[in-house]
Amino acid sequence: MADLFDSAPPPEAVSGGTAPRPLADRLRPARLEDVIGQAQILGPDAPLGAMLKARKLGSLILWGPPGVGKTTIARLLADATDLAFVQISAIFTGVPDLRKVFEAARLRRTQGRGTLLFVDEIHRFNKAQQDGFLPHMEDGTILLVGATTENPSFELNAALMSRAQVLVLDRLSAADLERLAQRAEAELGRPLPLDPDARAALIEMADGDGRALLNLVEQVDAWGAAGPVDRAALAQRLSRRAAQYDKSGDAHYNLISALHKSVRGSDPDAALYWLSRMLEGGEDPRYLARRITRMAVEDIGLADPQAQDLCLRAWELYERLGSPEGELALANAVVYLALAPKSNAGYVAYKAARKDAKTTGSLAPPKHILNAPTRMMKDHGYGAGYAYDHDAEDGFSGQNYFPDEMKRGVYYLPVERGAERELKKRLDWFVRQRAKRSGG
Repeated sequence: MADLFDSAPPPEAVSGGTAPRPLADRLRPARLEDVIGQAQILGPDAPLGAMLKARKLGSLILWGPPGVGKTTIARLLADATDLAFVQISAIFTGVPDLRKVFEAARLRRTQGRGTLLFVDEIHRFNKAQQDGFLPHMEDGTILLVGATTENPSFELNAALMSRAQVLVLDRLSAADLERLAQRAEAELGRPLPLDPDARAALIEMADGDGRALLNLVEQVDAWGAAGPVDRAALAQRLSRRAAQYDKSGDAHYNLISALHKSVRGSDPDAALYWLSRMLEGGEDPRYLARRITRMAVEDIGLADPQAQDLCLRAWELYERLGSPEGELALANAVVYLALAPKSNAGYVAYKAARKDAKTTGSLAPPKHILNAPTRMMKDHGYGAGYAYDHDAEDGFSGQNYFPDEMKRGVYYLPVERGAERELKKRLDWFVRQRAKRSGG
């Protein structure tokens, strides 16, 4: 029992004294120029730098991943413009709370001071709640600064977006995180007990999140290790921060786009990387199987007809094997698609044909290709003049199959790659024969 009492914190640290402040709070910058990273919005000629120089700050939406300084920047903007800083979270704030916030801001305005209202996770508010900000933004009661980790284009109302400038914050680079680690060491008054390789691993574990890095630094410092800790020992004591991935959010669409374009760009290594990123993030392999099959249809097409069958077999193999074994079948399909000859000729042809189908309305097929099962239909010319292609010497009649009132459409233009090279030869032959038979 003596050990428990000996290791307990002093009473003043628990009550009656100053509670220990987290490192992230102690290192919060006091000036905008002290913010690490985000030069693309904070530099002298960047959007915020220009606004502050002109003393004309407008409502903003700060869009970026966690731990990159959204809250800090909002607070410092209020300081720089002498506005009252009010912070709320869309997760915990309801309509009655918002009314109180607006009323306090209105009263503050009558006393000659404006309000910068910082709304964290603003995308969590529904449409009606977002609309509630508009009149108070328009009459100057509040200057709104919203923070979101989700794509504002999808999550915020158009009316709100039209009244605020969206600024994109980037995840912190390795160099940014190293600067932050050095600041933390200065605050702690001692270097971290890590060898260079372990220090690099610590930076990697933070995954671009400054707050996560400072939490990791606090954990390492609390060990009180006497000598340098290596990468292996660090990995045993700390867990790598989970990669940012929301299966229904922006990361989901960004990563599937990266996978699709890597396949289209014939880069199997990049395609495998993005496939793995999605699987590591917990993506449903069935969703990936469907999208991979779509890639075969859209980007390989008839340049390699067996690509579609291979994707379907990989999908079926996954269903039979499950995870993780079945995921290898999807990986094999991705490699095959990346290395397959590419053609979107079928895809382009289909879209062009659909466009013409919409614009030509209800034009009837030419009568010579209509069946005439009744006497009356024969009397009206159905089937008259139809040339049976099998009776032609070369198996090709060259007749017109488009509506008589419509100019012949040309949609399918095969490429000189893979199996489509042979299809192009056949198509060119048919075009030449059709021209001969029509006298063109």
